[in-house]
Amino acid sequence: MEIGLECSQQRMTFDELVRRVRYAEDAGFDGWWGFDHFQPMYGEGPGECFEGYTTMAALAGVTTRIRLGLLVGGVTYRHPSMVAAEAITIDHASHGRLELALGSAWFGPEHDALGIAFPGTAERLDMLDEAVQIIKGLCTTDGFSFSGEHWTVSDATLRPRPVQAPHPRLWIAATGERRALPLAAREADAWHSFGGPAELAARSAKLSALAEAAGRDPASILRSASLDLSQPFDAVRADADALRAAGFGYLICGWPSEGEPHLDRFVAEVLPDLQAG
Repeated sequence: MEIGLECSQQRMTFDELVRRVRYAEDAGFDGWWGFDHFQPMYGEGPGECFEGYTTMAALAGVTTRIRLGLLVGGVTYRHPSMVAAEAITIDHASHGRLELALGSAWFGPEHDALGIAFPGTAERLDMLDEAVQIIKGLCTTDGFSFSGEHWTVSDATLRPRPVQAPHPRLWIAATGERRALPLAAREADAWHSFGGPAELAARSAKLSALAEAAGRDPASILRSASLDLSQPFDAVRADADALRAAGFGYLICGWPSEGEPHLDRFVAEVLPDLQAG
């Protein structure tokens, strides 16, 4: 099982962020995960917040092994052609360590504050569907064209190709059964969702059925969930075991509110067993 560490790039200096990512790499985590926001999401008042894609590019230069991703890139913030170009750049800067994770975005007040349009849920899911097609096309095809309701590209070519062929592992975050899960079932290399083990197991089974209906092998889709470290380690192990039994192969741990000593204990007492399972 792969284990990632989420450490959102907010309310700390960039030097502290680098220290934490290097900690994750040295401790043996498989991936570092930030967020895609421009203002702090947690805590009170203004504070540091570093843009996600440029942060990953910078972190590529100060790490050597750990994979880099955002949980997850909001489709409303950038034209998908820009996402494709940024992803290719980060993939080369990191020598093939980018995880490209996308979602429909969710935090309306941030959009309002920064003057970014925030359509309704159905429209954002339409945007996500189109964005996935454009990003895949630009990573693999010269002279790529696409004309959708929300996004358009015309005879576009991006070079070089990504290091990871045909493109970096594409993650889609999805919970909704009517639109989002079917999109993940059709297009995702990896799927992330939130909830307890029983809820996630049921949702994963639905994803498998949708993948089969779309003509895909359900086993080709990596299943990912979040793992709360701010609970007794017996409960952490139990959650991880239940998710593994449900077919989940990647767990993303949040940096615990108890601080680094608590994380040190997790790394020493629990992490090796989870990765070996």
